[in-house]
Order: sequence, then C-alpha cells, then structure tokens
Amino acid sequence: MSDEVKVEVDEGVGTVTIDRPARRNALSIDTTRGLRSAFESLSGDDDVRVVVLTGAGDAAFCAGGDLGDRSGGEGFVDMHESRGEYAELLLEMNRCKSPIIARINGHALGGGLGLALSADLAVAAADVTLGTPEIKVGLFPMMVLAVMQRNIPRKSAMDMILTGRRLSADEASEIGMVNDVVDPDGLDARVDERVDSITDFSPAVLAMGRRAYYETQDMSFEEALRSLHRSLTINTLTEDAAEGISAFLEKRDPEWKGK
Repeated sequence: MSDEVKVEVDEGVGTVTIDRPARRNALSIDTTRGLRSAFESLSGDDDVRVVVLTGAGDAAFCAGGDLGDRSGGEGFVDMHESRGEYAELLLEMNRCKSPIIARINGHALGGGLGLALSADLAVAAADVTLGTPEIKVGLFPMMVLAVMQRNIPRKSAMDMILTGRRLSADEASEIGMVNDVVDPDGLDARVDERVDSITDFSPAVLAMGRRAYYETQDMSFEEALRSLHRSLTINTLTEDAAEGISAFLEKRDPEWKGK
C-alpha cells in the first residue's frame, strides 16, 4: 500500500483517503497504484459493506493527474504503461464487491472527476467544483472520457471537455454527476446517511447486483436481458433472498447472513 493512500475499516465501512494535501491529492503513479491496491484489498474483506473514497484536507477531493510526477520509468514505453495504471484503477473500482460512495470534500478535476464518476454514489460539498481542465495545458482527458460517457449527457460532457469549464456542485447535481449537494459542515452526516441506507440490506445481494449492473452496461439490450435473467435466478437461490421474503411475509426485520 502506498504511503499516499490511507485505508481504515470501522464497523463495516472501508474509508480510502488520498493523502497528498500538499499536492491537492493529485494522482502520482504511486498514488494510483495505492488506490488500486486499496480497492482490491477492501473488495476481498467480507467485513466491509461500503467503501467511502475521499481526499485529505478540504481543498481538493483530487486535482487529477500529477503533472510533475516523473516516477513512471524511463522511456516512452515505460511511461505509457505507467499511465495505464489509471485505467486499471477504474476497472478495479468497477470490480469492487462493495458499493462505493465518493465523499467530494474539495475540487474534483480531471482524473479526480473520473474517480468521483466511477463511484456508485457521490455526495459533494456545496463549495466544490468539478471539471476537466486538461485542455488548458494542451491535454485531453482521454481515459476519463470512458466514465464521462456513462454518466453525463453528451453536450454537457463536451462543454466541460472542450472549454475546460468547471461546474459548480449544484450544476453537477442537475446533470446527474452527484447525488447530493450539502453544506460543507453537513458533508459527513450526509455520507453517513448514505452509508446507513446501504448497510441495511444484504451484502451478498448488493454485491451480486452491482456486478450485474457493470457487467451488462455495454451489452446489447437482448444480451443484457439474457444475462440478467440468469443473474435473477441465482439471486433467488441465495439464503438472503429466502430470508428477505420470509421476513416480509412474517412482518419482521430480516437477518442477513451475507449468503
């Protein structure tokens, strides 16, 4: 695990913190690898029900790629392969067993926006901005496009990409980039509410459903229905499905086993 990424697990909640406040939590190669490792580790921990991703301090959730990072190795090929760590990170987030909540405590820019969009839910402080300013330094947010295309209407996305314009948290909420916008002082309370609303349910079924969502998002309509049909049958055979139905019929709270 990288020293630039902190991981804590408490009462079923895994918190991943990008800990580079002096660099506005920008993504160095080591930071990106540390985040990959964190999500892989938490996904394999049966005690973790929800993962919260955030940044240290309050200036930035993540300011994107660290343009000053020179740790990618020597030569063009090494640098190319190192940049691919970000793509692997987004894939690792997709594969995570537990739902991910982005706690957007500061500005989310470039690759940081990609992290926020890759989370399942996002709660943002009202004073943050979100955007892709790469065009201003002669770059294009290439890998971030993959998650922007899946989360943002095309004209809104192109407005951000082509102009480098940042959106306010309220603007981001209007186009579905974040779920909640709250006063900075209320950020943790709202994240906790979101966490509680998820941990009330079967962790096994949540993991199964989350996996089905991401596995079928690029399938054709018919392929998705066929795959989801199979997933539904497997879902109905879980112990938690039987418990949930029994609890409903018996008018009591279910006792999830995670199986």
